[in-house]
Amino acid sequence: MAIATIPDGDIAIDVAHLTKSFNGRAVVRDLTMQVRKGLIYGFLGPNGSGKTTTLRMLCGLLTPDSGHGTCLGFDILTQAKEIKRHVGYMTQRFSLYADLSIRENLEFVARVHDLPDPRAAAKAAIDRLGLSNRADQLAGELSGGWKQRLALGACILPEPRLLLLDEPTAGVDPKARRDFWDEIHTLANEGLTVLVSTHYMDEAERCHEIAYIAYGDLLAVGTVDEVIAGAHLANWIVTGEGLAELARQLRTLPGVDMVAPFGASLHVVGRDAQKLDDATAELRASGAQVWARGEATLEDVFIDLMGRSKDNFA
Repeated sequence: MAIATIPDGDIAIDVAHLTKSFNGRAVVRDLTMQVRKGLIYGFLGPNGSGKTTTLRMLCGLLTPDSGHGTCLGFDILTQAKEIKRHVGYMTQRFSLYADLSIRENLEFVARVHDLPDPRAAAKAAIDRLGLSNRADQLAGELSGGWKQRLALGACILPEPRLLLLDEPTAGVDPKARRDFWDEIHTLANEGLTVLVSTHYMDEAERCHEIAYIAYGDLLAVGTVDEVIAGAHLANWIVTGEGLAELARQLRTLPGVDMVAPFGASLHVVGRDAQKLDDATAELRASGAQVWARGEATLEDVFIDLMGRSKDNFA
């Protein structure tokens, strides 16, 4: 897979051939990637694919077994302390103090980072993220969406140059997710670089660029449109009666690689357009259902790439 070279001055993350194993199993294999400054970079992949391990290597929390690279211009092998000073890392689990209020948590974080005026810094974060009405509420009493907003506030308190967000909106309602992403875009517009792992396709589509990693291997990189186009998937959308039986029949045909119901329609996908058309020609000619050309989606690509990958822990 060819990766376009980015001018050095525009690069926030530049790593090559990163490999990390646990108990003899490679969790990340020969990973090479570049992330441009000021972009929101989506990191996609199934559970156990190496996303969290990669994030931890990038910010100096894990040392790769092999490979090299820089994060914000600092060497990931020798300058981990410097990297940590400039990176905000939001983990999957809520990691602030449940028995402290929002205000107390943020003031504590500000003191940990030795900010000159912890109270003012905490108040600025509270105002920015719309937490004023809940500032004195205990963190442990917050819903998932408010906890994530608090965690984001803690991450941006020391004014990092890079945000690493590990599935930040898992289990959060759609309104809270949209508000969270609006703030992420605002931060990116102010020059912050964001690398975010997610399973949500609508979130991936809000990223400037995405990368797909499956069981340690980086399989696709680019904009959403580039990744979809690069998959070369052909798609038919079928409506009408008897879709359940049709789906069972289609799954037995060579040239049909994916069949998925979407509401009152069926998406039929193939990696080779001609083979897909040949396999479905008789069914399309029968007139039992209505067949229309469709466009492959990012979810189609995600599932296709996942199907081609081998679980390294299987």
